[in-house]
Amino acid sequence: MKTPQWINKLKERWGIKGTFHVIIILLVFAATGMSTLKVEGMISQWLKLSDHPTFINRFLVFVFLTLPIYNILLLIIGTLFGQFSFFWNFEKRFFSSFGKLFRLHKSKK
Repeated sequence: MKTPQWINKLKERWGIKGTFHVIIILLVFAATGMSTLKVEGMISQWLKLSDHPTFINRFLVFVFLTLPIYNILLLIIGTLFGQFSFFWNFEKRFFSSFGKLFRLHKSKK
């Protein structure tokens, strides 16, 4: 059976060799997303954040609650699936690119 092209593109982009690893990584992303929604919902209810669903409240919950929960769970679930090094490198790239948004660029005079 021939491997689908999208899997080959993911293998090349992520620098991995096996199709099995692509499937495991995709499962980790899916499990992390579902787990994040569940945990974030429980914390939001506990903190009663869902009582005031304004845009700014939802944005603050996303930035200060959902993103950290997602990143922590990504490492935990990735480790449980034996893919810690891949997700650790993924996190480092994520925070590096995220940090670039907030860096002040020195202007050339």
